[in-house]
Amino acid sequence: MNLLLDDTIAALASAPGTSGRGIVRVSGGDVRRVLEQHFAPRDGERWAKANRAERHVGEWRLVVDVPWGDAPFQNGLRLPVEVGWWPTKRSYTGQPLAELHLIGSPPLLEAVLMQLCRSGCRAARPGEFTLRAFLAGRLDLLQAEAVLGVIDAADHVELELALQQLAGGISQQMGALRADLLDLLADLEAGLDFVDEDIEFVSREQLLSRVTAAQRTTAELCDQASRRLQSSTRPRVVLAGLPNAGKSTLLNALTGQSAALVSEVSGTTRDYLCVPLDRNGLHVDLIDTAGWDSETSGIEAVAQQRRHEQWQQADLIVWCSDLSADAALNEPLIAELHHEQRPVVRVGTKADCVSVAWTPSSEFATGGDEGVQATVSARDGRGLDELCAQLAERLSAESRGRRQWIGMTAARCQNSLLSARDALGRTAEAAGLGLSEDLVIVELREALEHLGHIVGAVYTDDVLDRVFSKFCIGK
Repeated sequence: MNLLLDDTIAALASAPGTSGRGIVRVSGGDVRRVLEQHFAPRDGERWAKANRAERHVGEWRLVVDVPWGDAPFQNGLRLPVEVGWWPTKRSYTGQPLAELHLIGSPPLLEAVLMQLCRSGCRAARPGEFTLRAFLAGRLDLLQAEAVLGVIDAADHVELELALQQLAGGISQQMGALRADLLDLLADLEAGLDFVDEDIEFVSREQLLSRVTAAQRTTAELCDQASRRLQSSTRPRVVLAGLPNAGKSTLLNALTGQSAALVSEVSGTTRDYLCVPLDRNGLHVDLIDTAGWDSETSGIEAVAQQRRHEQWQQADLIVWCSDLSADAALNEPLIAELHHEQRPVVRVGTKADCVSVAWTPSSEFATGGDEGVQATVSARDGRGLDELCAQLAERLSAESRGRRQWIGMTAARCQNSLLSARDALGRTAEAAGLGLSEDLVIVELREALEHLGHIVGAVYTDDVLDRVFSKFCIGK
């Protein structure tokens, strides 16, 4: 990768197409010189003294070649412009940075960009602004990937995950882990420097304890990344319950299509059915499964096996209980799901079939259940939008604890995490066997190198190419 950090770069930073406002972003050491060729500030004295982040209003002098005759384009256009100005290393890129906020006309924005390039700028490559932020230490590699995660987020759950990562959630975990291991490495190397002295910087017990704790933390991060890769981009919400509890009917009502076969005959659903659901802020893959039945054989046994597999892969299980049936039949199964620590939301179906209005004092408020309490009627649509909103809220809460990695980060980091975990395992083994500190240090250094690849403390050009080439131009 040819970084060319001394170049002043420019790009359109707003979305393509016509809009009220368009943004052109410029970064590099020559930003001010380039701007002063075309920018006429309303307050010239204030602009001349500007040495901190400020907003300046004025006109942009744009010379354009147009086929419309001499006037009024003979002396160029004067476009109203607001300039966001960050002259110091505290900018996003760690360089002087400006953003031009102009009329959002695509031809005019393109003309301004071409004018900047003729005046000494270079057209920015995809992700180059964020690459400069990374190289300047304004972001680590995890946060840089989160910028793209924010841009590409398909729903509020993905957006929340990306914002958490951008704010440093995983970076703080990785930073604390690396800091402790670096301190441990320093203690071990200091011990080698004073091998002839009666000084012990770290005991074998302390060494083994700290390495084991780091290995455990790394293993947990491995599990988080693995779960993120195994789950689809969209959360998997599985409809579960006894036979004839209204699961298939609920799927059809929520998705607005007759995707699932519905019948009064118990056991109609044999295989699982996955349908995308986008409704009232909920964006998930909704999965219908066979009703739970313990006494099965033949094809029914296969259906139960597939039901169990879908339950295990679910981000959230919606347990459907027929309000017109015996509520007690659900309790052993709910208890089993809670024992397996599966996230469950309990929903009362067929509300139109009962004469007494459902209240939280019914079976759905008992059994130590912390899931959302809801009642729906697929026939008249009662409670469907409310259920979607509550499921979206529950998924958001679940994601904070279980899906901490955005997809591209998990894919890039999984091998490094596994290698770091294994290296720490060898470090702990060497320490436990009482091997020399030289051997312990070799394994510890390897673990730190793999962890450094994750945050970008150690990187290669091909890694940076893979990460930043996925960005659009202007970011």
